Amino acid sequence: MPSTVPRIAHARPDPGPDAPAPAGFVTFTLHAHLPYVINHGTWPHGIEWLFEAAAETYIPLLQMLGRLERDDIALRANLDLSPILLEQLAHPAFVAEFPNYVTRKIVAAREDEAFFLQSGDLQLAGTAKFWQDFYVRTLIDFNALGRDIAAGFRRFNDDGLIRIITSAATHGFLPLLGTDESVRAQVQLAIDTHVARLGVAPRGVWLPECGYRPAGFWEYPAVAEDRVQVAPGFEREGVEDILTRAGLRFFFVDTHLVERATTTSLKPERRSRGRNAGGYRPHCAVSPSKFSPSDVTCQNASATVFARDPRTAVQVWSSDAGYPGDFNYLDFHKKRFPGGHRYWKVTGANVDIADKQTWDVHDATDRVKVHAAHFAEICQEALKAATGRQPAQGSVTPPILCALFDAELFGHWWFEGVLWLEAVARELHQRALDRAPTRIELIDCESYLERYPATDAIAMQEGSWGSGGSSQVWLNPQTSWVWARIYPAELYVRQMTTEGRWRNSELGIRIARQICRELLLMESSDWPFLIATGAARDYAEQRFATHSDCFNELRAIYSHWLLEQTISRGQEVRLGEIELRDSVFMDLDPGLWATAGP
Repeated sequence: MPSTVPRIAHARPDPGPDAPAPAGFVTFTLHAHLPYVINHGTWPHGIEWLFEAAAETYIPLLQMLGRLERDDIALRANLDLSPILLEQLAHPAFVAEFPNYVTRKIVAAREDEAFFLQSGDLQLAGTAKFWQDFYVRTLIDFNALGRDIAAGFRRFNDDGLIRIITSAATHGFLPLLGTDESVRAQVQLAIDTHVARLGVAPRGVWLPECGYRPAGFWEYPAVAEDRVQVAPGFEREGVEDILTRAGLRFFFVDTHLVERATTTSLKPERRSRGRNAGGYRPHCAVSPSKFSPSDVTCQNASATVFARDPRTAVQVWSSDAGYPGDFNYLDFHKKRFPGGHRYWKVTGANVDIADKQTWDVHDATDRVKVHAAHFAEICQEALKAATGRQPAQGSVTPPILCALFDAELFGHWWFEGVLWLEAVARELHQRALDRAPTRIELIDCESYLERYPATDAIAMQEGSWGSGGSSQVWLNPQTSWVWARIYPAELYVRQMTTEGRWRNSELGIRIARQICRELLLMESSDWPFLIATGAARDYAEQRFATHSDCFNELRAIYSHWLLEQTISRGQEVRLGEIELRDSVFMDLDPGLWATAGP
């Protein structure tokens, strides 16, 4: 990190094309995302979510990357900074208020330490001192970054130590969005935001919820109260086609989509010897309606797809069978109020919260090393099985294992998770020092594709990484009312932007922009997810309803403007209030939603 770690002039994260190929590669993909919470509540739901993620995940990740760089080691992860997260990290409200949040955490830890010392509990007092130091470092590093967290990640990206990719603008669940224009707008606005905030166009994309839909005939789900479809069905573009035209080179899906798909070779002369690597090899995605095994070329194939590895996913995701449930790790749920610091460990399976034992940072750190070594072993086993032979040589393409996770799992949900990522990088680096042909190495997806372009095409069906592998988490009886409002709004925006009358004045552009912003915020997949899972359901319902109501208010204001070419004083005040509260994507072009494009 710039505040504490100098650049290492001799660091070389990529071994170069002339280095002997390893037996396989591991790539981490971390999805950093939060829905728009600024100006929409504080605690327990609202901007405090962003404060917690920044303090417990984003800045610790930067600190970890700095420590690895210092030792000439690179994590080589693909890091998705979702566009709406980038907007929030740069928002004046976050930049101004985050130091105050961290200061409150420091003060609370000091008060805890004084209390524990007075009561004679030296171990808890030591943990309170740990929290003081943790948040003091956080504040120092945040200020050293110029209060610009994204700039810290950009620096590591520019140095080739990570690769920053993007997601849909507001994390809209693409398979269920009701117009191709809405999908294209989510994708293109994501790219525009990435360029504006990070200075470079992204090459890869994290599809929200790993949701994929191929080209083909699509019908609106019957979500209205009268169970009547919103509009007739129509032929849709495939997600991969939209990504390709936008210049995005690769994306990710869940394992089952690849396992159940049809594949064929693009270039038989480049086909790898040995067993088919299946989910451990990238494929060019082609919609089934365009897939002809006897005539698939790179021209009618498109963006490359990587599949999530199932075994490593369980090891890291699961609090029951995976690493985060280890009894020595910090318990997420038990906190000491009013400061909210955590002092207790998981302790055991199904242990009552009152019976949690005191956390010991040294015991937890020891377990991190054990779990990192175990992770390296299971990656080695999976890649060995995938390649079918060792060592990899000749025309064999080394397989790649894709470990996909929400970034906030590390540090926030699983406090030791950031240290575990660092330990994995160190473990694999140490194992690779002898350059043995059986070694495995870390790599990012862009670098992998530069060295080993996809040689197979794949035709996948619709799916996601949600429960059941379908869209049922986001569209179900509890959430159908959400889509009953989204679909008419999408159709209206397409019509409004295509007609183009909003271009006639600055006021028309201003109203149209805010209408599009409210649609984007309505489309966030977070709201139906939180509703369906019961996590912060009231907040999610209220948030969606707020954006839906504002959309309708703005639609009425726009209709008045169309007739009068002006709006009333009350309408102008209301427009300003909505703009101030939902101030994201300030240079948004409503033409992105037009049928003919911008």
